Amino acid sequence: MHLICTRCQTTCPLDPRRFRCDCGGVLEIAAAPAFDPQQVEADELSLWRYRHGLPLPQDVTPVTLGEGMTPLVAADWDGLPVLLKCEHLNPTGSFKDRGTAVLVTALAAAGVKHVVEDSSGNAGSSLAAYAARAGIDATIYIPAHASPVKQAQISAYGARVVPVPGPRAAAAQAVLRAVDQGAVYASHVYHPLIRHGMKSVAFELYERLEEEGRTIDSILLPAGHGTLLLGLAQGLAELRAAGCIERLPKLFGVQAAACAPLARAWEHGDTDAAPVPEGETVAEGVRIAAPVRGTAVLDAVRQSGGAILAVAEEDILAAQQRLAHQGILVEPTSALAVAALTPLRNRLGATTVVILTGSGFKSLP
Repeated sequence: MHLICTRCQTTCPLDPRRFRCDCGGVLEIAAAPAFDPQQVEADELSLWRYRHGLPLPQDVTPVTLGEGMTPLVAADWDGLPVLLKCEHLNPTGSFKDRGTAVLVTALAAAGVKHVVEDSSGNAGSSLAAYAARAGIDATIYIPAHASPVKQAQISAYGARVVPVPGPRAAAAQAVLRAVDQGAVYASHVYHPLIRHGMKSVAFELYERLEEEGRTIDSILLPAGHGTLLLGLAQGLAELRAAGCIERLPKLFGVQAAACAPLARAWEHGDTDAAPVPEGETVAEGVRIAAPVRGTAVLDAVRQSGGAILAVAEEDILAAQQRLAHQGILVEPTSALAVAALTPLRNRLGATTVVILTGSGFKSLP
């Protein structure tokens, strides 16, 4: 295994302390292990049942809080049957735990003692928890406007919280200044190990539905930087390469209309997402004006035959309330994907999965 830059094609050894190339390009892991149905550890009821497919040392001790194996709940949306993948029920209340568990495991094995991160809330909470589990100090740069509940959650794990005034991008700039001074950046956006934790969602969906003789036609999920979407795409590609599935499901990334660079690029047929103004939205988890991996996200969606779209604020809030009235409490960012069911209705197949990414307990007043 080694790292390769997607911009300049430079290669270097796999080092978990390295989050991007010297040229500023994003890194991917070349020759990484892939899914093999014969190597799944059936008795392990967490994402670590797939450890054979993770780019980690074979003898590494996982840093785990029991992440993964989240429920798949059947629901009805105006007569449309859907399956809700309840990622909001991960240990810290979001899908971020999958990537964080893998990354922190690698960082701990490398002897890292302190990490920094920027986050609107969920990624920071996840890193704070797993760093605490591993005995690693953490500093989280967070937009000052972020949910007070999320800020309190980060602090509760013992991490140092640094509120940064201004737009979401200001927190990203602040953490990069810390990196310039030598900090180890455990980035949920840049770091190539994150995607390998996220791909476990695809493996779980396959295992669950294969038992019922079903295949997935469509997957809807929120998209900010698109790390979960890219992880799903990689996991699905590995499943197809292993002969487990014959075709890729359509991937539908959903953004908030107030800040939708990926949806705008999709509408224009662009190959990358140009920055847009960072508009106000209740879906703070996808308030990303300039996605780092925009080209890769757009390409993955095109290859799947899906699409990227944006939904209005009132539709996000209405979907959140409708879910809550069915007993499922998620944050507004999660409700994005559910809100897109109506406009996408005629493009979805018989088996449609919606990823619920974050807990509603984090957005309560």
